[in-house]
Formats: sequence, structure tokens, C-alpha cells
Amino acid sequence: MQVNADLHIHSKYSKATSPKMDLPTLASESMKKGIQLVATGDCLHPGWLSDIKTLKEENGVFRLNSKNTDIKTKTDATFILTTEIEDINQVHHLLIVPSISKAEELYEIMKPHSKDIDSNGRPNVRLDGKEIADAAISAGALIGPSHAFTPWTAMYAFHNSLKECYGDRHKHIYFLELGLSADTSYADRIAELKCLTYLSNSDAHSPYVNKLAREFNRFEMEDISFDELRMAIIREKGRKPVLNVGMPPEEGKYNESACIRCFTHYTIKESIMRNWKCSCGGIIKKGVKDRVNELASFDEPQYPDHRPPYVHIIPLSEIIAKALGVGPNTKGVQNIWNALNDQYGSEVAVLIDADIKNSGVDARVICAIIAFREGKVKVNPGGGGQYGRVELPGSVISKSRKMNKEHCDAQTSLFNFDK
Repeated sequence: MQVNADLHIHSKYSKATSPKMDLPTLASESMKKGIQLVATGDCLHPGWLSDIKTLKEENGVFRLNSKNTDIKTKTDATFILTTEIEDINQVHHLLIVPSISKAEELYEIMKPHSKDIDSNGRPNVRLDGKEIADAAISAGALIGPSHAFTPWTAMYAFHNSLKECYGDRHKHIYFLELGLSADTSYADRIAELKCLTYLSNSDAHSPYVNKLAREFNRFEMEDISFDELRMAIIREKGRKPVLNVGMPPEEGKYNESACIRCFTHYTIKESIMRNWKCSCGGIIKKGVKDRVNELASFDEPQYPDHRPPYVHIIPLSEIIAKALGVGPNTKGVQNIWNALNDQYGSEVAVLIDADIKNSGVDARVICAIIAFREGKVKVNPGGGGQYGRVELPGSVISKSRKMNKEHCDAQTSLFNFDK
């Protein structure tokens, strides 16, 4: 079976998160999105772990049956225990934990080294990457770098290699989280990463449709359990990742080097010449693209045989809004979002899997989804903490307005997409 999984989110107990990041809401919203397996996040936090204990546990996953009248298919939402930890060097690590008892064990190990483990869902601990990896491995958890390339709290922001971060435990690192500003084509220019599984997760701080599962993974598994997920990440016994789905990396907040105050973009040469200071007085933050160029072993990505495709997409509500030229929270956008989800069962199905050409919704929306699937969109890169902007080529908008819904499929091939 194929399982869609978002393996990095945060709960209402983390800083700067929505109070709606509770289990019933996450269960309901993950079902709408088409995500069968969703991270709990923050599983070392005592309050959140207490909430998780109310769920039905089986084989290392937790289920809450959410009866949602907005969708046709009623299934159990399934959670997997995860947490993100910030180490002494401000590097973030993602842990996937096998059981409640192991989460409690990790809490006891981390508590003497943390001042905020009881108040912050993502604790800061006075341990380095190797020491955190030692604890994770002893608990049977999987560990890897979170959003590995971003310039503030990532492994490659502070270290130059896996071994530098995790010491001799680097051999036990099986995955790396790409983050919103990178994709497979970036990471596969770095030789040391060729054996790792790449994760594309949302790192959601709110359950809204444009945050939860804005990036996700698709795994081949025989069932939904911790052991099956572990085998899929390690790529054992036919279990494996079969798809990464995420935003175009240029849309990420730190794709290019840019000022964190005025968001002016700079080349790496300009940044160095300016000593990383913008003309406005702000700091120029090194972008993911420039950092990958520094680390790269190859001029072009060298994809190993096990690497699955990476599909670039943005949340459906944003695609609809761009196609119609309106805000994403308008009633018209919501009506079309509901119509497509009702027809095809989930947002993931609409974005990735379904033949939506005869869906009956506005032709502009159909053609916009097709344009995203085919990568025929324009992205103005983000940087310095400001998201990039995705634009539909003018030819898509102008020609789709003239088209009849019944002729969308025939006309799509005639588009002259802007470069």
C-alpha cells in the first residue's frame, strides 16, 4: 500500500503555533488533505504526551477516529510519535520515536540538560548532535537533521558534514529533511547524502490547508506502523519512499541570499564583498542555493537509483486563488476547494493523482493545476525570511478565460508558457 505521510509538525505546546494544533483538528485536517500518517510533533512535552496517551495505540501508531462531514471517506487518522530538538549549537534534529515508553525515556535523558522541556514543545538542550543521536539510537528512534540547509538552525548552517554534526553516529543517520527552500536536485549535488532517504515535510505550525502537508512523502508500506515506516525510511524488504512532494524550492523563505530587513537579494560575491551587510544596515543571510554551491561535490545533481521523483506543488487553495486572481481565503476559493475535495476525496488526490480535466470547475483552475503538475510556472525566489512568489504565466490566465470547460484538455497543449 502507498501511504502519504507528513512527518514533521508542531503542537499547540510549541512557541509561535496555533492553539488549534490539537489532536482532533489535526486528525480532521490531515484526512481532508489526504495524509494517512501524520506526526504528533513535540512528543517529549508532558502535556502533549498526556493528550497522545488518550488515543488508541497499535504497533507504534495512534488513532483518533474523526467523523468529518466535509469529506466522503471516513477513515481513522493515524499519528506517529515525533519530536524536534534544538541542540547546543542551535541545530535542529527530527526524531521519530517508537513508543510512549521510549518518549518518556528520552524525556528523562533530556530534562537535566534543558531549561524549557516542560514549557516548549521543541526543547533546547545543552547537548550536541552526537549526544542527541546517542540518546535517540539507544531508544530505538530514528534521527536526522531537520530542514538541513536553512541558514538559522540547520545542520549545514553550523556544520560542513554529517560526521562533523553526529560524530561516529553519522553511520546511523538514515534520513535528511530537505526543508522548504531545497529539493532533491539541491541535495543530490552533495556526495555524502547519496545513501540517505530524503524527507519532505511541512513543519506546520497551524492546521490550515496551506500549512499542514504543504510538503509530504509517499511511502510503499505493507501497513501503517512504526516498524513499517522505519523499514520504508531505511529502504528494507521492498518498503521505500516512492515520491517526495513539496513547494518549488525557490518559493522558500531562504532560497537566495538576501537582507533579513529589506529583503534585497545579493549574489554570493556581492555578499562577501559587503561583509554580509546590506546597504540598509541589515544582515544578509546566506541562501540555501549558495550554501549548496559551497558544499556541492557535483555541478549537476547525481541521483542514486533509489531516489524517488520530486513533484513540485503548492497548496490547492493557493493555486485556486492564483487562477482566479483573488485572495486564498475568499468564499469562491473555498467553494471550489470543497467541490474538488468532495469529488476526488482529498487535496492530495486533486493535486497529484486524479484526472481533474472533466471535474466541472472553472477552467482557469483546471489549467492552473495542470501547469503546476508540469512545472510550467514562474517562481520569483524568496530570501532573507520572505517567501518567494509563484506566478501563473499570463498565457495560462488569458487563454483559459476564453476556453470552455469541456475543451480544457484539448487546449492545454496549445499554451505558449512564459519562460
